[in-house]
Amino acid sequence: MRALVWHGTEDIRCDEVTDPEIEDPRDVIVKVTSCAICGSDLHLYHNLIPAILPGDIMGHEMMGEVVEVGSGVNGALRKGDRIVVPFTIICGECDQCKRKNFSVCERTNRNKNIADKAFGHTTAGLFGYTHLTGGYPGGQAEYVRVPFADATHIKVPVGLSDERVLFLGDILPTGWQAAVQCEIEPSDTVAIWGCGPVGQMAIRSAILLGAKQVVGIDCLPERLSMAGAGGAITINFLEESVVERLNELTGGNGPDKCVDAIGMESHVSFRQPDTVYDRAKQMMLMESDRPHVLREMIYVCRPAGVISIAGVYSGLVDKIPMGQAMNKGLTFRMGQTHVNRWTDDLMRRIEEGQIDPSFVITHTAGLEQGPEMYKIFRDKQDSCVKVVLKP
Repeated sequence: MRALVWHGTEDIRCDEVTDPEIEDPRDVIVKVTSCAICGSDLHLYHNLIPAILPGDIMGHEMMGEVVEVGSGVNGALRKGDRIVVPFTIICGECDQCKRKNFSVCERTNRNKNIADKAFGHTTAGLFGYTHLTGGYPGGQAEYVRVPFADATHIKVPVGLSDERVLFLGDILPTGWQAAVQCEIEPSDTVAIWGCGPVGQMAIRSAILLGAKQVVGIDCLPERLSMAGAGGAITINFLEESVVERLNELTGGNGPDKCVDAIGMESHVSFRQPDTVYDRAKQMMLMESDRPHVLREMIYVCRPAGVISIAGVYSGLVDKIPMGQAMNKGLTFRMGQTHVNRWTDDLMRRIEEGQIDPSFVITHTAGLEQGPEMYKIFRDKQDSCVKVVLKP
């Protein structure tokens, strides 16, 4: 089969690889009908995440048709079922899964012992990511093996297109969880840093959850336009001060709730000292992530407010104003997404027309065009916000 394969830094190729096979009774094989390129894939593309190896298949946003079923799936899935595959692999049986803390499933990361020693703790198994999250082949391919498939799936009702449901596997529940973690009240101003795909979903989620006003912060006109179309007030951080504008919008109080939809690769003007500092520390391998957004949220968030982190962080950050965060009484909520906790509700909202996640798609291409689409997505060329690939 064809698949997008990592060969090194900024080197993704469409290769012929071996078809996946049933390896465990709880496996199914899915013929991929749609997959997507995620901002988290760019962390691998840039080689910022350890333990990605040449030959690894990329991708964790995918859906398709079940074509083979293991003997242990026990009727949960059948050949011909259309499913979305969550990016988190879940067993459905461990203590964390029973608590619906699916992203920290205790059984599915087959390299958990190594990862725990390296980082103290890591996530559930993840598709198409580092070997520290299990080394599972991804879904930017014609076929994908889904382990623990009786739990790791979202069934698609008849009549819903791929484009409407594909993002239930990652960016829609990620944006939704980011907003839910804020415990939004009707009087709240919710500020969202980053108007990429996750930020766009967080904006619409905050509005659906009843925020008084939602503010989207970015510098790319196409993203800001999309955020504005979704009901957000927008701030271009290259043209005005984020802190001053947020204070203006909130009567000097600051936003009640702040969402980081960017994470480890935040970009700001080089005129700002902390950006120069972070890049220098990165080059000297003294810091892995650029936490400018995290610092700015702590500075500006209203006392007793909530900071919700949906953007991925990989390791160490520096110069975090913890004294200010503590004395302001801020609450931090963060983590990889507990996808299946949210998908029943979100599927209902899609069916009822409350949200159509396909609005975020700007580019659709064949799998063989994937390497070029990675470059277009990375460089934000051609007003690119979200890429869907059709194997």
